[in-house]
Amino acid sequence: MIPGMSTPSAASRFPTDQPQLPRAYVTGELRVVVLAGGLSYERDVSLRSGRRVLDALRTIGVEVELRDADNALLPSLLVDPPDAVVIALHGATGEDGSLRGVLDLCDVPYVGCDARSSRLAWDKPSAKTVLREAGIPTPDWVALPHDRFSELGAVAVLERISDRLGLPLMVKPAQGGSGLGAAVVRDAASLPAAMVGCFAYDSTALVERYVPGMDVAVSVVDLGNGPQALPAVEIVPRNGVYDYAARYTAGLTTWHAPARLSATVAAKVADTALAAHNALGLRDLSRVDLIVDGDGRPHVLEVNVSPGMTETSLLPLAVQAAGLDFGKLLGSLVARAVGRQS
Repeated sequence: MIPGMSTPSAASRFPTDQPQLPRAYVTGELRVVVLAGGLSYERDVSLRSGRRVLDALRTIGVEVELRDADNALLPSLLVDPPDAVVIALHGATGEDGSLRGVLDLCDVPYVGCDARSSRLAWDKPSAKTVLREAGIPTPDWVALPHDRFSELGAVAVLERISDRLGLPLMVKPAQGGSGLGAAVVRDAASLPAAMVGCFAYDSTALVERYVPGMDVAVSVVDLGNGPQALPAVEIVPRNGVYDYAARYTAGLTTWHAPARLSATVAAKVADTALAAHNALGLRDLSRVDLIVDGDGRPHVLEVNVSPGMTETSLLPLAVQAAGLDFGKLLGSLVARAVGRQS
């Protein structure tokens, strides 16, 4: 049990059978490469995710190795292609679709959505536009490139944002994850500094209306019977903001898996997460981050196509809450990836 995590009740367990191991694992016929590391700000987290995936797959007998996404990767894929790749890269390399496009060129199957859907989910303003068009609630927002921000006059732009969206606000990079560059702005005087901090991580800032409520994350997996939502994980950061330190430092966050929601609200949250996953054209797995407001209404904040797999990451917590074996679940996802290529 991870410190700070509540114990799931039996009634909340994921209502599916435990994934069965593909026969190829038992006979040692498959070879898998886990990609982790990269050059993004999230490299350390990615390496931790990769090692966790590596260990989990080895527990079910998979022949697996950990590789970085460097200039030796492509030649090795061409000379000795694995049966499948698991992408544990965070940040642009693992989530903007470019690596997935290269894997497609090499005819190497991989777990997760395709390049097009990955690009869409990676760009938060684009993803929010698709969600809004699909009737899925997401907080009002404006996306501001740094150049336009400067050209139009920072003071005038910030005043208009405050007038239009109100306070408090959430400021975060339009592309990126792990809470890097994100800040809650509760008064207008703090907005300029938040914008500067955001621009340190991305050339475009996403400023959205802050919705108070319960932070939850819903992991969506497809084990062969269509996408299904794992139990929602409730996130309670000690300082009230789920930033980088709160995500990856033991003791700074408490997780409740499953989230402390009524059955009605939990079902509504799961349905909203599934709708977001489907609207963006995702497959295999994703993590949908939401806020549940005081009236029990869920609002989608963002969708992650390469969820963290560390000891404090939300998808593994949801898998545990569902009563599933992490290694077997990953094995089933790998088998689906291999099957798409046959």
